[in-house]
Amino acid sequence: MNFLICLLLGFGIASLGSITPSFLNLTVVKYSLRNGVKATLYIIAGYATVLFFQANLGAYFANVLMKNSEYITIIQQIGTGILFLLSIIFFKVHFTSKEKAENKEIPKSKSYFHGIFMSLLNMMAIPFYFTFISLLIGFNYFEYNFSNALYFSIGSTIGSFTLYTGYAIVAKKIEHKLSFIASKMDFILGCITGVVAIGNLIYLLSK
Repeated sequence: MNFLICLLLGFGIASLGSITPSFLNLTVVKYSLRNGVKATLYIIAGYATVLFFQANLGAYFANVLMKNSEYITIIQQIGTGILFLLSIIFFKVHFTSKEKAENKEIPKSKSYFHGIFMSLLNMMAIPFYFTFISLLIGFNYFEYNFSNALYFSIGSTIGSFTLYTGYAIVAKKIEHKLSFIASKMDFILGCITGVVAIGNLIYLLSK
């Protein structure tokens, strides 16, 4: 029963993260349109491989910090600074990039490793898992140990693989919408990181 709960929690949280439009989703859509769903599964497998370990790291960090609450304020201060920095970077990229990036063809033989590389560039994955797992631990829905973390990571791998495969299958129907949102992604991320950073700053100043 515990296995199933951890699996479902991992699946649900990974699905929530994977459904958000990003450069990962956009790559899946464009590659699927060019090479078909079967070839795209190799890129998705690369994503899922990295996400398995990112989910594990997120769970581990959440467990360590929840047990050592004296470090949480320091982490929040550092995190707030990083969020402000990221917000500035995202806005700078959005307002200074006038030329559209060329879509480079990804060789089929290298698609799996390309998926791994792109997933490693997704710096928000570990903080995303850390945040949600911390909430689960705080509400006593998740107890960290090796087995539970493994089950959670398996569930997150299945969840992300399933969602990205869904993008690949319905690629033609969502390409235009996803491309438009992705073109505004730097601005959106700048707003999100800025709002969260301001919220964290207000919280820290009020303590």
